[in-house]
This record gives sequence, C-alpha cells and structure tokens, in this order.
Amino acid sequence: MANAVLASIVLAIWLYLIAARGGFWRAAERDDRALPAAPPRGGAWPAVTAVIPARDEAECIGQTLASLLRQNYPGAFHVVLVDDQSRDCTAQIARDAAASLGAAARLTVLSGEALPAGWTGKLWAQQQGVAFCDQATAPDYLLLTDADIVYAPDALAMLVARAEANALVLTSLMAKLRCKSFAERMFVPAFIFFFQMLYPFDWASNPRRATAAAAGGCMLVKRKVLQSAGGMAAIRDALIDDCALAKLLKQHGPIAIALTERVHSIRAYPGIGDIRRMVSRTAYAQLRYSPLYLAGTVLGLAVTYLAPVALTLLATGVPQFVGLFAWILMALAFRPVLRFYRLTTLWAPLLPVIAAMYMAFTLDSAYQHARGRGGMWKGRAQANLSDAHD
Repeated sequence: MANAVLASIVLAIWLYLIAARGGFWRAAERDDRALPAAPPRGGAWPAVTAVIPARDEAECIGQTLASLLRQNYPGAFHVVLVDDQSRDCTAQIARDAAASLGAAARLTVLSGEALPAGWTGKLWAQQQGVAFCDQATAPDYLLLTDADIVYAPDALAMLVARAEANALVLTSLMAKLRCKSFAERMFVPAFIFFFQMLYPFDWASNPRRATAAAAGGCMLVKRKVLQSAGGMAAIRDALIDDCALAKLLKQHGPIAIALTERVHSIRAYPGIGDIRRMVSRTAYAQLRYSPLYLAGTVLGLAVTYLAPVALTLLATGVPQFVGLFAWILMALAFRPVLRFYRLTTLWAPLLPVIAAMYMAFTLDSAYQHARGRGGMWKGRAQANLSDAHD
C-alpha cells in the first residue's frame, strides 16, 4: 500500500514537471533564436556602461576585459571595474589589458571602499560602480557582469537590440558555464536544469507571471528604472542577488532571461569540492535560512529524484513500473540540457545520483551557516542575518 501511494505521488510530480512547469526541461529560451542585432528605432544606439565587481580576480579579469573592450557595439560603451579590496593584482591586470588594446580611456578602475554592515560584498561593489555611473557617465543601460564572464564580439549589440525591441527593463543571459573537468560535466548541466525548474525561463519572461529570474553574470539593466526601484540598496543584503534584482525590476517592467552561446564563464571548478563550495555558498540563503524549508527541500528532492529509483529496484508490480516510468521521464527531461552542453546523454539516467549529491551540498550549506561561515566568498563570510529577498 505504501509503495502504491509513493508511486502515485512520484507519477503526479513528474507529469506536472513535464507538462505544466513552463516547458523548462526543453531549454528552449535561447538568445541565438532571436533576430540579428539591428539599430534601434531612430538609428541611435543607447549608451552602455559595464560594471564589474572584482575581488581577487587576477586569473580571469584580463580575458573578461578584453572581450568587453572588443565589442562590436555602435554606441558609446565604457567599462567600470570596482576593485573590491583585492589581495592580488586584479586592478593592475585590468589596466594592462585595456592599455594593450588601446582602450585605456574606456576603462575606469575604482578602489572599493570597506564593506559596510548590512551589505553583501558583491552588491556593495556594484553599488559603488552604479553610483559612479549615475554621476559620471549617465548611460542609458548598465551591463552588470562578473569578472569571469567572456563575451562574443556581437553579444552586447544583441542584448541591447533585444532590450530596445521589447522595452525590457532587465535582459539577462545565463552564461554558459565551463564544463571540462569530470566534476563540471557531472554537476553543471544539472545546476542549469534545477535552476530552470525553479525559475522556468518562459514564465520569468512573461509579464503576466510573477516568476522572476536573472543570471548575475550578465544582466543588462535600464539605469533610470533601477534608480526608481531603489537601486542596489533595495537588495543590499541578498545573497541570491540576481534573482532578487529580477524580482525588484519586474515590478517596473518586463524582463527576459535566456540561455546563450555568446556569453561564457571561464571560472573553473576542477573538483567536486569546488562545486560543493559554490552550491553551499547560497543554497541555505535560497531557503530563507529556514530549517522547515530545508526539511521540505530534502524531502522533495528525495521523493522527486530518489523514490523513482527505489521503486524501480525494490518494489514489485505496478509501483515498480511507475517508478521506472518516472525515472525514464526524468532522464528524457535532462537530455536537452546535456545536448546544450554537448555532453553524452549517458549522464541522463544518473540524474538521481547527482540530485542526491546536491541534497548533501544543501545540507552542508545549512551546516556552514550554523558555523557562522555562510556565504563564504574570497575570504568573506557574508551570511544574511535577515530574511532573504528571493
């Protein structure tokens, strides 16, 4: 009887996810399916300033800046790097990269001030960059990007063209994450799969739905709309800062998020421990630091991903068949993301194992928070002491 009840729950979950969760599993929201970049109406391209918060990013910042300064963008484009009290030579590498391209005049490097109470490090650095733009460059758009993101030459023009054509207040691209090591191949596609399950891109891009999501590595924002929404101060203590910003700005206009081949993250996660730290940094914040939400999440993951395997291997009769059917649905749903990352679909049946490890990482996130080390990033523990925004 218990197996029959569990099988019914599992089947209902996967039929809902496949048929009624915004088609997230199809990974169909892509910027490469948009029209080529065309001049905005009137022919004048709006001014854009990129704001990059950077703390100890000597390894990546040179490539990131070079890709930005090589953009084939017809309008005015400037880059502001906020050196967030780096302990390495991040600022000097940035200046050298711009100088080598003959673009030193298009780069401003700000020395970040000490982190005040109530702010997370990234948002405080972005706040300083945005404040500088408000006073000095006053662009139409801000490109909020990370120090490990590399752009194809036409990426900015495509972003702006899409934003202008659809009057978007926030246009975000989910940077294609590095997927070379065994750990990256195992966990990165699943991370994208889970993110799209939580925030179906079709729903996030639909003005009639409340779902709001963005990917913090690449967010093109209308500057004046950000100002009217309260600026970065409105989300100053959010660890899941990208989705918090999306939620804030969707109250002021339409937003959009999509997968892309034009924007890549070059940050490496060579081992499973590196992935664990990346997930643990924000997982408990996503659950609003709630033990009740944590318990519900663990139970939900177990029923959704582990129960089909348990039913297949341990049950008999109809419950066993239902478990196998749900496992097959799960594997088929995972295939489009695997194809997007050009990985073998042999990973698809292993999604329950990967989900179990993500469950362990989430529990570790709660443990690190209890130790006072939540949100650890580049030597800073920035666990949110108030309710999360997302």
